[in-house]
Amino acid sequence: MSFAIALAALGFLMLVAYRGYSVILFAPVAALGAVLLTDPMAVLPVYTGLFMDKMVGFVKLYFPVFMLGAVFGKLIELSGFSRAIVSAVIGILGRERAIISIVLVCNLLTYGGVSLFVVVFAVYPFAAEAFRQSDIPKRLIPGTIALGAFSYTMDALPGTPQIQNIIPSTFFGTDNWAAPILGVVGAIFIFTSGIAYLSWRVRQAAMRGEGYGTGHAEEPPPPGDERLAHPAVAIAPLVVVGVLNKLFTGLIPAWYGRTHEAALAGLDHPITTQVGSVAAIWAVQLALLCGILIVLALAWRQVTARFAEGSKAAVGGALLASMNTASEYGFGAVIAALPGFLVIREALAAIPNPLVNTAVTVTALAGVTGSASGGMSIALAAMAEQFKAAATAAGIPFEVLHRIAAMASGGMDTLPHNGAVITLLAVTGLTHRQSYGDIFVVTGLKTAAVFVVIGLYYLTGLT
Repeated sequence: MSFAIALAALGFLMLVAYRGYSVILFAPVAALGAVLLTDPMAVLPVYTGLFMDKMVGFVKLYFPVFMLGAVFGKLIELSGFSRAIVSAVIGILGRERAIISIVLVCNLLTYGGVSLFVVVFAVYPFAAEAFRQSDIPKRLIPGTIALGAFSYTMDALPGTPQIQNIIPSTFFGTDNWAAPILGVVGAIFIFTSGIAYLSWRVRQAAMRGEGYGTGHAEEPPPPGDERLAHPAVAIAPLVVVGVLNKLFTGLIPAWYGRTHEAALAGLDHPITTQVGSVAAIWAVQLALLCGILIVLALAWRQVTARFAEGSKAAVGGALLASMNTASEYGFGAVIAALPGFLVIREALAAIPNPLVNTAVTVTALAGVTGSASGGMSIALAAMAEQFKAAATAAGIPFEVLHRIAAMASGGMDTLPHNGAVITLLAVTGLTHRQSYGDIFVVTGLKTAAVFVVIGLYYLTGLT
């Protein structure tokens, strides 16, 4: 019965997320409903002392990253830099290579720190124009954007400032550059297999005589003829974020040491910080802040005219995204405390290989919640110590655990109820029936890449 209660809570949260209801509202409902059926007297103490404690702790750690990433992405959009980057890449590769052009543009933006959701809005008008001119079916646009924005630059490539690559660092004491060789190999596997699949889909459509089509919903007008920034100027903020992220990752521990105490006159006791658990987060925050300042310096006139409205939208989006994930994190902490979760944990612990165990657990919970960051947060909040103990016993570096967990989170998270998938289809004016199959294949390739990387580690010992 305890197992059924835990499973029912997970299923209920998955159902309401799929139906489009607010996770912020229903995550505590699902969690406390399970507590009610287990121990009615514990509902209020668990809500205050566990759910809210974990939810607030997540916001404290990660909200600055969500906010700075959203603001940076919005400024890249307002400045016109995103349009300049898209136009430059398409100009270099040619519109006949629309698939690879759009994938690479999404790669540049996401690896440079732009939010995945911002990338969808920024790239779609150019993707539609490139596909229209190349006479490629519009229904392939979501799969193409998913490969470029929702895959290896989100969680596989070392140093990516996306939240999926930051969360494991706080559990494993690693940094954003963990296991770089494994990450790069995984990225190459996803890129090559993804491009091969989408190219095959294009050839299939051509054989049937299927082109871009007409009468589509949400069809954007062709991009205007306004003067765009030089590509080198447009890409400079993205390069700054990447370089400074790496630089600060090394400098912050050197500046602060392993433990730092901040003693202010008005405090009863010093603020003590274990630097290793937050160094990766601080590095990304500082890098994004510098990126924002660079955009303002390079495009002050273009940005200031719409900064008030744009920054409000960015901060609102960051609040919603962080609170959604924080609610799922609190939900995971409550479920992990229930007797029924012990059954789930013991069943997963039966998987003898620690890396396979980590990958299966993380990707399964990411699929259930429809969120890479949410599912990974739930899994690591509940089982990080178990993963670490198993890895230590097997002599596996925590850096490898970091990379496996991050990549696994971006696997089955893109099930039909995933928020990014729903947004992508809504923006492009397509339906699940028309385009979700290609998104699912990209998801499958990402999931397979995790096990390719695990195999490579055991064969070579490379990290």
